[in-house]
Amino acid sequence: MSNKAELLEAIAGKNRGLLASETDKVKVLSILEQLEDHNPTPKPLEAKELLDGDWRLLYTSSREILNIGRFPLFQLGQIYQCIRSQEAKIYNIAEIVGLPLLDSIVSVAATIEPVSDRRVNVKFQRSIVGLQRILNYSSPANLIERLETGKKFPPLDFSLENRDRQGWLEITYLDEDLRVGRGNQGNVFVLAKG
Repeated sequence: MSNKAELLEAIAGKNRGLLASETDKVKVLSILEQLEDHNPTPKPLEAKELLDGDWRLLYTSSREILNIGRFPLFQLGQIYQCIRSQEAKIYNIAEIVGLPLLDSIVSVAATIEPVSDRRVNVKFQRSIVGLQRILNYSSPANLIERLETGKKFPPLDFSLENRDRQGWLEITYLDEDLRVGRGNQGNVFVLAKG
């Protein structure tokens, strides 16, 4: 079995890491390290045709993200990280599902600045929280297109530019449909394209 297949099997049924035990987490990290050693794209920031697009989160160790799924009456739907390297932007979009008509979106927009062949500095600029129906949400691409117009979205649309919200993201594995990244807080992210 390939490292990629082994990783996908290890994270299956873990609800993006929410249901991962400590043993599961250690196993996933071990497999990730083996996969990263065989990265087919050693300079991922130069492979824009592979890097750009809407990536769906399969697994993370980020408590900040996983805690969104711990609210009573709500659960975490799909989570996306959308990269637009031409514009030097990245968008994180989390779908929250729950009671009828209360499905929501939590989105953060940031700029990215390459600092090596695999790492970008991330500076968060804007956060939007709102009901999907009020935001007229249908897909990540649709939301991003509307965000780029500069339009404000009710009820919660606020700037993060004057706050010290920044970090970095390193892409440690990239192929046509799988991306692995590591963040400045020690978190890992496994994402699938599409």
